[in-house]
Amino acid sequence: MPAQGAIAAATIAAGSPGAAPDTVATTQQAILAELLADAADIGPLKAVVIARDGNVIAEQGYGSAGPDTATNIKSAAKVVVSALVGIAIERGLLSGTDQAVAPLLAADLPADPDPRLAQITIGHLLSMQAGLERTSGANYGRWVSSGNWVRAALSRPFVNQPGGRMLYSTGSTHLLSAILARLSGRSTLALARDWLEPQDGFEISAWDRDPQGIHFGGNNMAMSTRSLLAFGEIYRSGGLAADGRRVLTQDWIESSWTPRTQSRFTGDDYGYGWFLREIAGEPVRYAWGFGGQMLYIVPALELTVAMTSDDSEASARSGHRDALHGLLGAIIRVLQSVPESATEPTAPPSA
Repeated sequence: MPAQGAIAAATIAAGSPGAAPDTVATTQQAILAELLADAADIGPLKAVVIARDGNVIAEQGYGSAGPDTATNIKSAAKVVVSALVGIAIERGLLSGTDQAVAPLLAADLPADPDPRLAQITIGHLLSMQAGLERTSGANYGRWVSSGNWVRAALSRPFVNQPGGRMLYSTGSTHLLSAILARLSGRSTLALARDWLEPQDGFEISAWDRDPQGIHFGGNNMAMSTRSLLAFGEIYRSGGLAADGRRVLTQDWIESSWTPRTQSRFTGDDYGYGWFLREIAGEPVRYAWGFGGQMLYIVPALELTVAMTSDDSEASARSGHRDALHGLLGAIIRVLQSVPESATEPTAPPSA
């Protein structure tokens, strides 16, 4: 495959005696450009943007789409909601991840609530451990056809205990959106635009709402691939915007990337909205949306990669998600092929 040839070329270039840092970087970028050109064979792919240490080093659009084309990032939006929760805690709007949810949504609790509803916390919603029957998968259509999504999510029967196994459910992150809106008196979209505004390049161009006007927590959010990358850079940088202003605390990022449960669909660990797995030998944190909307962060390489795709077909069943993981693996191997010191300026000889 051409991608494997590109990786081999990078390894040879890195191992060339006397290779200058600028030459190595130029070779890397050329090989990454070749990789992204070859990725046109991944049919549903719409755009890829790659950044290292905050600098875009390669990008590519496919078909009529490009890095600036607005795309429905689907469930990748869950990490945006997670970030807003972290900021709400830092600002004192929420007391913490152990805060009980029921008092915050009292108006929408069932008439005769299951006592276990009182045990569900903000953290359980973030990590998909509420214990309530899922609103995703086969139950999704019926849920979004209901007249009140918050009430319908809280009325699901318990199929596990709060804090038990992972039950991936967009209803959980929608409850978080409702909580943020009700406590702040502002829409979740307004909060996102305000609280994440310091990050240059981040923009939500559209976001669906439920019948009560609550923005869809964890789905149907439109942004460009470049904007998705800009959001990821906040996490990659330790919570700082590009201009140095703090957006998230380092503690929140570490909490979000702490394994709390495991997906039965992928076997990957899951934190607060983020999946965790190893790719090409590197620990990777990633957000995943239906159809193949991906945001990858590889902390050890200071690497952020955003990928968007056609959202009309499930990426897991089609093998598309695995193809995107494979593309990230190829990107990582190109960057791994150059020693870290080779990309740093050479110190002048001492006098």
